[in-house]
Amino acid sequence: MTTIANTRPVGDQLASKLAYLTRVLKTPTIGRTWDTLAEQAREANWSHEEYLAAVLERQVADRESAGTTMRIRTAHFPAIKTLEDFNLEHLPSLRKDVLAHLATATFVPKAENVILLGPPGLGKTHLAIGLGIKAAQSGWSVLFDTATNWIDRLARAHHGGALEAELKKIRRYKLIIIDEVGYIPFDTDAANLFFQLVASRYETGSILVTSNLPFGRWGEVFGDEVVAAAMIDRLVHHAEVLTLAGESYRTRARRELLTKDRDK
Repeated sequence: MTTIANTRPVGDQLASKLAYLTRVLKTPTIGRTWDTLAEQAREANWSHEEYLAAVLERQVADRESAGTTMRIRTAHFPAIKTLEDFNLEHLPSLRKDVLAHLATATFVPKAENVILLGPPGLGKTHLAIGLGIKAAQSGWSVLFDTATNWIDRLARAHHGGALEAELKKIRRYKLIIIDEVGYIPFDTDAANLFFQLVASRYETGSILVTSNLPFGRWGEVFGDEVVAAAMIDRLVHHAEVLTLAGESYRTRARRELLTKDRDK
């Protein structure tokens, strides 16, 4: 079997040709690393197949990394918050095995939903962003916004006669995150738009929702118990519902900060 060790280092002419070919193929990582990997291959006595695999793996890894970076950037997260940075100690009610399963993002290709319920300050938005980042890292397109901003977006499209086009555009995202449902009540028109957003993704795209209110009080938010019930029915049909309970994350952080200040 021929190995890289049996070959000589390439000359300037071949190096120029390889630089040209990698530009044409739009494989800049190969263009930057083929010579270094070739040297490693000669020293380690790789076969040609092993060298080719190493070069292609480096290109694929860089391309996937760039894709992840782009998906996270275009998701419009308000901040970068990871699940690894989340302190689970103040949420004993949150099952770690369930969160670990959701972190695999396997719910996204199945068009399943995730609902995070609980009072303010428990870290629902942090968890939502963290799960969104995991989905982006798994290759899925994600879009994040608050409930009021989602309604504003749909209202503008509706007034411009482009609501269906806007809903179709949103359906291109495999996961949308609707944060802070329940903080501000909706009027009838807004509730109808929200229902259309949820209905348009039923069994076709994933939704992650955070809310400070239990489902029993969603009628207060949408001003209509029937609309709220229909919306909840579509959301929970294929969903993991997590009800969070525990000490406020913000309250605990403030108390720890005050304790540190007193200890100085």
